[in-house]
This record gives sequence, structure tokens and C-alpha cells, in this order.
Amino acid sequence: MDNSAYNLVLSTVPSIDEARYIARDLVQKKLVACVNIVPDLTSVYEWDGELHEDSELLLVIKTRTDLLDSLIERIVEIHTYDVPEVICLPIIKGHNKYLDWIDSVTALKTEPEVDS
Repeated sequence: MDNSAYNLVLSTVPSIDEARYIARDLVQKKLVACVNIVPDLTSVYEWDGELHEDSELLLVIKTRTDLLDSLIERIVEIHTYDVPEVICLPIIKGHNKYLDWIDSVTALKTEPEVDS
């Protein structure tokens, strides 16, 4: 099994309502297999020249590598932040049955079109 075909994606959100909305949307659209919502994060960062310290939640998203472009596009489209965090990390190794499950619940892989 080619484990490079899978990714873990991280994204922060400002509220549980937004976390649930994004998670459900991504799963329903079959862009991801699963989204874990991790509460109670504190993010410290600089934005527009000012230091910020905000409460956020972390979305831990499992998907296939071939869906990353569509996934990033969808997160940016529905996220309330002007510049949402979307960081993609390759899965180096995983339980084969779990990775098979990711395949089974995400959008069907499309074969590249061949010009005649």
C-alpha cells in the first residue's frame, strides 16, 4: 500500500459551531474520511503587526493526497478567517485497514483522461 497517498491536514477555527460546520461539510462532500475537533487551544500569533492570543479549536483531518487541492479550496471557501490555516502533512505509515477505510469513504478516484 502506498502510504504517500494519504495526508493529515490541520486547520484552526474560532468556534465549535464553525468546527462542526466545516467538519460535516467536508465529510458530506467526501473530501475527507474523518475530522477530529480538538477544543481548548490557545494560539499566539502576529497579525497586521499586532500580537494576538486567541482561543481556538483544531481540526485534524484525514484524507487522500489526490483530494488536497479540492479540500484546500473548500476550506478557504467556507472558513470565516481571511487567511485560514491549512497545513498538509503526509502520512508516512498507517494501519492498512484504516487507510483502506479512508479510500472507501472519500470521493472516487478519477482516472486521468487520455486524449485519442
